[in-house]
Amino acid sequence: MGKKSRVKTQKSGTGASTVVSPKEMMNLISELLQKCSSAAPSAGKEWEEYIQIRGLVEKIRKKQKGLSTVFEGSREDYFSDLMSWAQENGASCDGFTVANFESEGYGLRATRDIKAEELFLWVPRKMLMTVESAQNSLLGPLYSQDRIMQAMGNVTLALHLLCERANPSSFWLPYIHSLPQEYDTPLYYQQDDVQLLLGTHAVQDVLSQYKNTARQYAYFYKLVQTHPAASKLLLKDSFTFDDYRWAVSSVMTRQNQIPTEDGSRVTLALIPLWDMCNHTNGLITTGYNLEDDRCECVALQDYKENEQIYIFYGTRSNTEFVIHNGFFFQDNAHDRVKIKLGVSKSERLYAMKAEVLARAGIPASCVFALHCNESPISAQMLAFLRVFCMTEEELKDYLLGDRAINKIFTLGNSEFPVSWENEIKLWTFLENRAALLLKTYKTTSEEDRSLLEKPDLSLHSRLAIQLRLAEKQILEKASATGRAKRLHFQKKLEDGAALPRFEESDIALLENNDTDAKLPIILRKLEEVEESQGTRAEEHLLNGEKLTCETGTEANGDTEQDETRKRDAGSAGSSEQREQTETADLSANRTEDNPKE
Repeated sequence: MGKKSRVKTQKSGTGASTVVSPKEMMNLISELLQKCSSAAPSAGKEWEEYIQIRGLVEKIRKKQKGLSTVFEGSREDYFSDLMSWAQENGASCDGFTVANFESEGYGLRATRDIKAEELFLWVPRKMLMTVESAQNSLLGPLYSQDRIMQAMGNVTLALHLLCERANPSSFWLPYIHSLPQEYDTPLYYQQDDVQLLLGTHAVQDVLSQYKNTARQYAYFYKLVQTHPAASKLLLKDSFTFDDYRWAVSSVMTRQNQIPTEDGSRVTLALIPLWDMCNHTNGLITTGYNLEDDRCECVALQDYKENEQIYIFYGTRSNTEFVIHNGFFFQDNAHDRVKIKLGVSKSERLYAMKAEVLARAGIPASCVFALHCNESPISAQMLAFLRVFCMTEEELKDYLLGDRAINKIFTLGNSEFPVSWENEIKLWTFLENRAALLLKTYKTTSEEDRSLLEKPDLSLHSRLAIQLRLAEKQILEKASATGRAKRLHFQKKLEDGAALPRFEESDIALLENNDTDAKLPIILRKLEEVEESQGTRAEEHLLNGEKLTCETGTEANGDTEQDETRKRDAGSAGSSEQREQTETADLSANRTEDNPKE
């Protein structure tokens, strides 16, 4: 590949602390594992727990200073090797090159004009790092005996990446050299940066991501040092927290789902070269060609020579982008804030409300999202709020009245109110709820804007404040929309306006309109955010409990969700299982719903 001197890894010994005995390090690791595996803290104690865990991690990092594997030279020095390696192994390299785009970092730049929908990039399977390639590597014996690795593909990829990085003859070394040496995910934030997120809706996911990553590191450190199947692993002599944090962030920012060779299921993969593309708004343009056994990407739009080539990562919120990808996307048309709503079981009408909701396919308690676009609430949330605000008579009408079953179809349709009074109640509730949530922040939007004008603000502080401000703007818009809708329906009531009535012929309107708010509630997928099953699997296994979850979900405790899926991918530990592929046709599985560079 050339540049052999740069391919060497080195142990940076400068500034290393005094030698730490294996026993002393193992005691610290055991303490960290115990702390991270203890019961979840009570409400309001999460920050205190984070401080304690971070203190232990910093103590370990100090004793491991100078032991992490580093590469000579800069990342940019290895891009020519990456392109040569890709070309030698059957990937397309004509039409683009890797370039630095300043604030956006490295990406792909067109070296010729590229037409929209033109196939310009493909990467064969043999170049991909997958769970299967991990099983076929030196990691295989350990994988076959460890249930956490079997249950969490993202963890397996992180360890696979570390093992290959430590191997000077690894097939993937040109790719690994091209990866960033550090990331901007919250795992790299200073404590003061994380503190800026206190009071936000994102902070719990950030704290969970850190805790889960620390727990995983402690678990695998002990496993690598003591398990017979790990005796031949090259990372046995040097496996630092910084190493694992790097591997977790590499996977978290890049992993995607692709079909297995026989197309029977999906697996996780890192896709070299393609993962250099940066994100913009648009549509999924990447798929997997099973016949040619390669990942393929067509151009999202026309690109002129020297323009940057973008892809669309998926309908992700800025919380997901910041936590799992390390960037804030200013023009995010899919930004949203999670909001948990539920009918109290102590309420007198609970049983009736729960039944109406059940008929509409909605739980009596779940997490919805307030959106940044013109309509802040989805059809599902509108339906929930209508039922939530129903009187006893209205509930009876939807349970026992004429055409009760057909009326369920109208719950998520903005054109068919239950009553003017019901509309006034639900929009008043939204107005007040959003206003109350805004009061939980420690700063105002104006103060955040002033902070962002400071030229000496660090990148990580800027990301935290941008995310905090974006949440407030969504809540402010939701509250303003609630007020405007409330006044609108009060005027309807005062004017004695006739209430629109649903007729059988209106079912065509419900089924064929593209607008989300017009769709029958039971025909759409609920945007409920559940605790990641992958995280539960990890916690059960670490505590010696029987594994009861599906092993197809990799997660770490952060709840990152696209409208149509539950992602995480998280820190080989984070949460969210990303729906990087749409599996209606595995021969054209899409792989872009996962942020890359």
